[in-house]
Amino acid sequence: MDTPLLIAGLGNPGSQYAKNRHNAGFIVADELHAHYRFGPWKTKFEGLLSEGSLAGRKTWLLKPQTFMNLSGDSVGPALRFFKLPLESLVVVHDEIDLAAGKLKVKTGGGDAGQNGLRSISATCGANYRRVRLGIGHPGDKERVTGHVLQNFSKDDIAWLKPLVDAMVEAAPLLAKNDDAGFMSRVALQLAPPKDPKKKDTE
Repeated sequence: MDTPLLIAGLGNPGSQYAKNRHNAGFIVADELHAHYRFGPWKTKFEGLLSEGSLAGRKTWLLKPQTFMNLSGDSVGPALRFFKLPLESLVVVHDEIDLAAGKLKVKTGGGDAGQNGLRSISATCGANYRRVRLGIGHPGDKERVTGHVLQNFSKDDIAWLKPLVDAMVEAAPLLAKNDDAGFMSRVALQLAPPKDPKKKDTE
């Protein structure tokens, strides 16, 4: 892949938000940064930017520091500065319309009320890849804001850590534009090990 990749993890800046469900994108970006030994974070494009590579493809990680609702004010200038096509953008974000612990990758589409996506689509266009990390819906529209701005619970951490680890391990497939392979690899990593003592019953 000659064209570099820009992976934007979405969240809100500040330590008080660090463990919020809404900061799932930041959490994934930080783990990618550590695992693949990206360069130091630098303040640029109203965000934190780091350079490295995934599967031999030059890759930038970006954590917008604009607050979620204005994510496009960081992602848009970065995309333009590096002269990247929209297909080179991957946005990692929390998704209330997916069950907690589920993962889905899709290109384009609506923002489903996710204000970070709304801002990026308004600034850049909608035809970019989204890595949607399910955090579940609280069941009542009035409780959505409180739900996303609450810290991940202890029960959440039990599924979040294995999921993020699996996403990080499979990330080179994203760099190869193999979204289906990425999702399959993550699912395989999370599948419970088969018990060798149990034999398939007829």
